[in-house]
Amino acid sequence: MLSQKTRYAIRALQHLADNYGQGPVPLTDIAETQNIPAKFLTVILSELSREGLVATQRGRDGGYWLALSPIDISYGDIVRLTRGSLALTPCASRFAHEQCTNCLPESECRLHRLMLLVRDETARVLDGISLAEPVPLEA
Repeated sequence: MLSQKTRYAIRALQHLADNYGQGPVPLTDIAETQNIPAKFLTVILSELSREGLVATQRGRDGGYWLALSPIDISYGDIVRLTRGSLALTPCASRFAHEQCTNCLPESECRLHRLMLLVRDETARVLDGISLAEPVPLEA
C-alpha cells in the first residue's frame, strides 16, 4: 500500500508537470488544488528538492517547478524515493532486501517467489510511465 506521503508526492509532482515550463508554482496553489496540507507538502517538496526532482525559488514570485523534464521522471522513481522500495515484502526488495522473520528459507518460500514476480511487474508498469504521459481518470 502506498503511504500518504507517496500519494501526496505523486499528486504534487503531477501538478508541477501540468505546469511545466510556466515558471514557479506557489505552494498554496499546489496545496489547495491537490488538497494536501501545506506543512506536509513543504516537507515533501523539500525532500524532492534534495533529490533533484524539484527546484524552488523563495520570495514573492517564488514557488516550485520540476527540475527535470516530466518525461525523465517515472512513477517508479517517485515511489522509490518516497517509499524506499516497490516490493510488498522485505525479502522481495531489490535495494533494501531483508530476510523475513518467522519465515521459510527464501529458496523454499513460494510467497517469496510470488512477491518477486509482483515486484518485477510493478516496476515494469511504474517505470514505464512518466509524468509526461496523461493518466486517464477512468480505468
